[in-house]
Amino acid sequence: MTHRAPSAIGPYSQAVIRNNTMFISGQLGIDPVSGAMPGGFIEQATLVFGNIKAILEAAGMGFPNVAKVTVFLKDMDDFSSLNEIYSRYFSLPYPAREAVQVARLPRDGLIEISVIAMK
Repeated sequence: MTHRAPSAIGPYSQAVIRNNTMFISGQLGIDPVSGAMPGGFIEQATLVFGNIKAILEAAGMGFPNVAKVTVFLKDMDDFSSLNEIYSRYFSLPYPAREAVQVARLPRDGLIEISVIAMK
């Protein structure tokens, strides 16, 4: 666990490591310092990736260690913005990924991302 990313908002862990595989719980666009969630998609998505980065780094990993990404979007119209931000953090060979639109996210977030990373 790291304080550079928000704590879990329910009865679950920020991340767990089993057999050199890290499972990062879904991250929302919550500022780890203030606990606030900005209103816009780009701001939330940027915080999500920053939170994932902090959790990976706390475990001695980085985005190249990510094998699988699951993206939950409030609105699929944000898909192209997601891809633009995503490409700042991932490069070839890209991890496996799916992106789905959902009816609602915790704290009425616009995006939530979970990842699986391997050492």
